[in-house]
Amino acid sequence: MKLSQLSLAAALLLGAASCNSSPDSVKEAQQTNEAKIDSTTKGTGQNAAVRDDKEKDSEFLTKAASGGMLEVQMGSQVAKRAQTPGAKQAAQKMVSDHTKANAELKALAAKKNITLPTVLGEEQQKVYNDVLAKKGIDLDKEYVKQMVKDHKDDIKEFTDGSTNTGDPEIRAYASKNIPVLQMHLAMFEKLQHEMDAKK
Repeated sequence: MKLSQLSLAAALLLGAASCNSSPDSVKEAQQTNEAKIDSTTKGTGQNAAVRDDKEKDSEFLTKAASGGMLEVQMGSQVAKRAQTPGAKQAAQKMVSDHTKANAELKALAAKKNITLPTVLGEEQQKVYNDVLAKKGIDLDKEYVKQMVKDHKDDIKEFTDGSTNTGDPEIRAYASKNIPVLQMHLAMFEKLQHEMDAKK
């Protein structure tokens, strides 16, 4: 009886804590991965460089996972609400391309025993909220603007990941996705130019 009361009290405390401040899922996943790295490298004689590589792998995949989820979740919402055919088509392309990339990323993370965030990180959640707070043509414009910024950031992260992560399969995943991200950026920059020209 006491045990179930303790469990209930713990659950209530956890619930209250999560209501007050939701922790960043990306940071949480990285902390979980750091604990795994600690347990697998401690006392094995593996040097700091090995540990550093594993941390870079975790950091890259957790950020990429949250970014990929943003593309799919926001893309599916924008595809329903967009006013312009260009924004609608671009959003649908984000859903299809990033759903495929996310599935590959999940499989790779599972193979490497890297925990991924299951919900959007704080940064991605803010972008999602900001875009979907807009209505009509303003939503299309904000979405396109954010996607230009987002894909520039992604290209930089994936370029870094293609050379700076420790695992060759993770580097290969990053390299493989750079041309897709560059294609997305070009598409959104073209859309942004078209929208600006109509002002």
